[in-house]
Amino acid sequence: MTRAFIQEFLLFLLPFAAFAIYLIAARRNPLAWSSWSAHVPWVGIAGLVLVIASLILGGLVAERHTGAFVPTHMENGRVVPGQFK
Repeated sequence: MTRAFIQEFLLFLLPFAAFAIYLIAARRNPLAWSSWSAHVPWVGIAGLVLVIASLILGGLVAERHTGAFVPTHMENGRVVPGQFK
C-alpha cells in the first residue's frame, strides 16, 4: 500500500519537476515565488490529471482472475501458498 501511495505521489510531483526544469532552461529562478505564482494551479491540475489517468488505466488493464481463491494452507506438512483455481 505504501509503494502505491509513493508512486502516485511521485507521479503528481512530475509536472512540478518538469516546470522547474523549464524555469532553469529559461534562466529564471525556480526558487522565486514570482516564477511559480501564476502557474501553480495549472501544474497542480496537470499532476492530478496524471494521477487520475494512471489509476483509470491501471484499473482497465489490471489482470483479472476468474477462478475462486484458495487461501494458504498446509498439505502433507508443507505450506502451500494461496492461489486462484
